[in-house]
Amino acid sequence: MVKKQFAFKISLFVFFTVLCVLVLIPFYAITLASFKPGEDLVRNGLNLSFDLSRMSFDNFIFLFTGNHSYFTWFFNSLFLTVVQVALTLIVSATVAYGFSAYEFKGKNFLFICVLLIMMVPFEILLLPLYTLTNNIGLMNSYSAIVLPGIASAATIFFFRQYLSGIPKEIIAAGRVDGASEYGIYMRLILPVMKPSFAAMAILNGMNSWNNFLWPFMVLSNSDKYTLPIGLKTLLTPYGNNYDLLIVGSFFSIVPIFILFMAFQKYFIDGMTAGAVKG
Repeated sequence: MVKKQFAFKISLFVFFTVLCVLVLIPFYAITLASFKPGEDLVRNGLNLSFDLSRMSFDNFIFLFTGNHSYFTWFFNSLFLTVVQVALTLIVSATVAYGFSAYEFKGKNFLFICVLLIMMVPFEILLLPLYTLTNNIGLMNSYSAIVLPGIASAATIFFFRQYLSGIPKEIIAAGRVDGASEYGIYMRLILPVMKPSFAAMAILNGMNSWNNFLWPFMVLSNSDKYTLPIGLKTLLTPYGNNYDLLIVGSFFSIVPIFILFMAFQKYFIDGMTAGAVKG
């Protein structure tokens, strides 16, 4: 029995080590490419070859000193990500609390609607959403990007499952002590939800930061472009700026890395707490 457990642990260790290496290989490749001339990417593509004679900091110098719009796109994406994540967490957590803490007519039906929305691919909603955005005059604005996603069905579902593991006695005790419903939510519930907020901040932040299709459809002013759209404009039929593209893609990883490092303390707790009640 002990030998079987030991073999199982070794197998898990080997499996996750191999998985980790496979995940890190693309990061290693793009890191190497960011120190090489853009012509190397054209000739050889992304590869794992390490040639010190071809490597320099020229791409990074051009990124920070060159005449381009990279940091305009970067801060546009940063602003949109912060706003969208903040609004999504606030709205989704409030909706989820309503589903978890209160009994009202049609509650189960509405929650089933949330689950059904999760099953609908965004591409199916793309045309009617585009038509609605155009009809109400939100085209070429950040509101068109932020508003459709602030009540995220997946985030509502996650928060609701997390809240279902919190004892209802907390809410009852707050009411006995004379706290208002708003006070119970703000002072008793939200502090307990910190791990779930951290987990959803990371996942929603990644989705917002990497979002390309919908912003590409609604934004027409280049000064408002997000980073994924801006990087796409570097590839044209008339010429490709691979030097800026590759180092810009490498630098775009930094915010998500910082976001994960800031919230990793709560991430695992937030992802697993809803699995066990009590």
